[in-house]
Amino acid sequence: MNLHKFNSPLKIAFLSFVLISNVFLSCSTVKHIHAEKPINTHNKKIYTQQKKIYDLEKMGIKLSNKFDGARLNNVTQVNDTMIAVSIYPENAPINNSAFYAFKIWSTNPKITYVQFKYSKKYSHRYIPKLKTSTTKFTPISNENVFFLDSIYTIKLNLTKEPLTVSAQEIITSTDTKNWYSKIISSNPNLVHYKTVGKSVLGRPIPMLDMYTGNPKNKDIVVLLSRQHPPEVSGFIAFQSFLETLLQNNELSKIFFSKYRVLVFPIVNPDGVDLGHWRHNANGIDLNRDWGFYRQPEVKAVTKTIVKTAKKSDGKVVLGIDFHSTQEDLYYTSGTMEGTTIPHFYDEWFSAIDATFPNYTPNEIREDSTQPVSKGWFLRYFKATAITYEIGDETPRSFVKAKAKVAAIEMMKILNEK
Repeated sequence: MNLHKFNSPLKIAFLSFVLISNVFLSCSTVKHIHAEKPINTHNKKIYTQQKKIYDLEKMGIKLSNKFDGARLNNVTQVNDTMIAVSIYPENAPINNSAFYAFKIWSTNPKITYVQFKYSKKYSHRYIPKLKTSTTKFTPISNENVFFLDSIYTIKLNLTKEPLTVSAQEIITSTDTKNWYSKIISSNPNLVHYKTVGKSVLGRPIPMLDMYTGNPKNKDIVVLLSRQHPPEVSGFIAFQSFLETLLQNNELSKIFFSKYRVLVFPIVNPDGVDLGHWRHNANGIDLNRDWGFYRQPEVKAVTKTIVKTAKKSDGKVVLGIDFHSTQEDLYYTSGTMEGTTIPHFYDEWFSAIDATFPNYTPNEIREDSTQPVSKGWFLRYFKATAITYEIGDETPRSFVKAKAKVAAIEMMKILNEK
């Protein structure tokens, strides 16, 4: 295009448009991060469970998966006192995170045995949690767990009142919204809400932008959770961690005078509400897409982090991603020299361990070879990053207590930075 043909006002307007466009693009574009072990995060077909009430008329027993967070694919009668529930993943290949959740009740009070059946490649992982309309989720007692013909089987006392049987506590996207809405209303001058994008199925991706005063030039801490739907113990830790930051004591006041915290409480709301084992509604593990950003959830989160940092001239110094696995552990980065807080791991873990002297979880310190959030923070920002893993069955009281200490010690270290 030849600008010499334009008169001066038009030329100025055009150049202004180009300048503004370039600024906008520079703020909104996230560069690709190429991992050593690239993962195919193009969409993959998923197999949705049929939502229905399963009626075993001869036994007078009914089961239902007609609620958010449910996972139940089929029900069959084995004999007069036993039924089998079939649990399938949303697609494959997939990690063995065999999540299940269903309601069961009986016309008349009776003892019933329930067998869990999975595809050949998968096996039972989670200890069942039981809940009624008047009780909280409680792990089933060991005396009611059996292995019959190598099949995981539980004994239930059924009544007319529906009993919820679930691999982990059910915390849906609505439950999550109710929780963070209370946080927003209780901290109006500190917590600023924003929807940063939408999931595959149109559910909002929420962000809590936490800062006091002017956010300009403040270093940034990023917290995120629920990339993998069943990892509820990690989310419970995340809740306790965040609530500790908001205790409005002298420690937190100093912290928020220096830092800005971007919080993403539920990155995979579709997977959570669909009862998925691991993936989003496109059948993709979101924590393997932190490089090409093909999935809308990861694209929205990463774009927001990059854009926020550029717009405010803030430096992302720490990223913590909350997850669950079979045991408590920390995934950290092998690279420390030249990162934002090279001494953070040693100081943080030492302080946590000192509080719980009989508890020392494993730390796996190595740079990520796959496109996961921890590696993305390191490679994109040279930021210190942790995948904070909590055991599936770690007592919830300890999960909360440990997360509280972790938040306090993080603030202490960063306040001295």
